[in-house]
Amino acid sequence: MPTTHAVRFHEFGPPEEVACFEPIEIGDPEPGEVIVRMEAAPIHPADLNRLEGRYGERPELPSIGGIEGCGLIESIGPGVADLAPGMRVALAHVTGTWCERVRVPADRLAILPPNLDPGLAASLIINPSTAWRMLHDFISLAPGEWVLLNAANSSVGRAVIEIAHHKGWRTAAIVRRPELIPELKQLGATAVLLDDDQLRGAIPEITGGEPLRLALNAVGGASALRLANALTPCGTLVTYGAMGRRPLELPNGLLIFKDLRVRGFWLTRWFRQAGAEERSAMLREITRLAATGVLRSQVAATFPLREAATALSAAASDRRPGKVLFHMASE
Repeated sequence: MPTTHAVRFHEFGPPEEVACFEPIEIGDPEPGEVIVRMEAAPIHPADLNRLEGRYGERPELPSIGGIEGCGLIESIGPGVADLAPGMRVALAHVTGTWCERVRVPADRLAILPPNLDPGLAASLIINPSTAWRMLHDFISLAPGEWVLLNAANSSVGRAVIEIAHHKGWRTAAIVRRPELIPELKQLGATAVLLDDDQLRGAIPEITGGEPLRLALNAVGGASALRLANALTPCGTLVTYGAMGRRPLELPNGLLIFKDLRVRGFWLTRWFRQAGAEERSAMLREITRLAATGVLRSQVAATFPLREAATALSAAASDRRPGKVLFHMASE
């Protein structure tokens, strides 16, 4: 039976302590499956939460880390069409990607251009898909309309800025550190503001009083309240993260007098509920945006799988300038 090496955890706890680099058996591809020889896989905040046992769903133990990545198809099982060994693919929302080789359903793969940067190819699904869905699923944005977002320097925030800029929507990007302002403006943000008590007065000056109907929250606490205060009546606040580890605290008046819509988004749920054609259509569009330079990569560091503890510690830093990746080619 084929064997490989993976980063696996047998208990929940500090990621750098519970992650183990060890051999595993993956078996031959069954009908509708393929074996992918992995090239690279990112470490997301959700990955760290899974190892800690604090994610929305606890995986069964032992479990292999990783929820996306890229690689080359090594072999295919019976009944797999339109795929062949040697094709470069992104793994679309599957678990267990921190592995030299992984066995996955063929319908969870997106074919990639062979020359796409590995750092971008490895992180092409989770963050851009989250950004894409939040910009399209909650309200119908008109050309030139504003979108407000906090944690704008995060990977999802950057994807929101890039996609919105490409689509002709304007972004008011909120960050905590002033040194990030030039970088995000260069990325395509229309305006970049600091996440402080001056925000409420600064936003109308930036937007010229135009409607602000959509705000994307990845922080919670006081930051989310500042977004809600800035929204137009009947605006929508979408929460997709909790980086500040503080709950939403919205005064009753924002719901009574502004009639705000408060929604949540979880990409895992969307993938489970979406049909195969809907998933494929979105992944094709995201791949096209990557191939044409609309979406870009920002990699802070790469590590081999055997250095999992060091990699996970680096990924836990909130000051890292980009994603931390496992790079399997060095194994």
